[in-house]
Amino acid sequence: MAWYVLRRLLQMIPVFLGATLLIYAMVFLIPGDPIKALAGEKPLTPGVEAALRARYNLDKPFLMQYLYYLKGIVTFDFGTAFSGRPVRDELARAFPITIKLALMAVAIEGIFGIIFGLVSGLRKGKLFDSTMLVISLVIIAVPVFVVGFLAQFLLGVKWGIAPVTVTGKASYGELLVPAFVLGSLSFAYVLRLTRNSVAENMTADYVRTATAKGLSRPRVITVHILRNSMIPVITFLGADLGALMGGAIVTEGIFNIPGVGGTLYQAVVRGEPPTVVSFVTVLIVIFLISNLLIDLVYAALDPRIRYA
Repeated sequence: MAWYVLRRLLQMIPVFLGATLLIYAMVFLIPGDPIKALAGEKPLTPGVEAALRARYNLDKPFLMQYLYYLKGIVTFDFGTAFSGRPVRDELARAFPITIKLALMAVAIEGIFGIIFGLVSGLRKGKLFDSTMLVISLVIIAVPVFVVGFLAQFLLGVKWGIAPVTVTGKASYGELLVPAFVLGSLSFAYVLRLTRNSVAENMTADYVRTATAKGLSRPRVITVHILRNSMIPVITFLGADLGALMGGAIVTEGIFNIPGVGGTLYQAVVRGEPPTVVSFVTVLIVIFLISNLLIDLVYAALDPRIRYA
């Protein structure tokens, strides 16, 4: 197991370098001059402009800028935003909130999606199964921002049972409704994925063998059917964690959450390469680590999987 983890960590290095290089190149090729955008309508003197370019390494070739950025990552120095505030402070402020929101969304979609998907798969073709399929299709068809505004209006404005917006503290109670909204689309996918996997495993030979041996139905369902049906679901949930963190811009905007989405969007609008690349780099690291954890969970779910 230890050698497998070491090998996967070594495999992450070229993936990390390639992903960060691609992101850095895309930000580098964005039209416009960030220094002139920083100045606004008031022109800068040549001396001030040259000093700012030197400060942010914008006076150097692209590869040199990228190497300076990698050096900053190693030393945990992500540079300075155009506002003068260290990017590291922006990361420390925004990421804990979005990580909390994304983990809550994954927990909600995972727990409810697996439960309803399991019952739907066990009752394939019956009324409950048909109802769940229709509900999941409706959720998939409705955009996230519609679900967000509807939940905000009904729960926050009309009924008053949930806060309309999230304060700077971003407590778990305040993030509960945004987490439901953020995880609503993935809930539908988890439900359908669990349902199809359970329905397929119910007809497997090992399930018929376990039943013929006289094992109780709850044991057959939990140990044999559900456990083997979780591999594709866990794969989706692990990949969805990174996707939720990067795609939380709409939800964070609706509920005024000071997380990664809003900060990243503002950095793109202002044309701040250090902030954009730093935030995306941390998202890449989280995505790589989550995929490593998924591979390790496989061995616990399926005893046929062994890592040498």
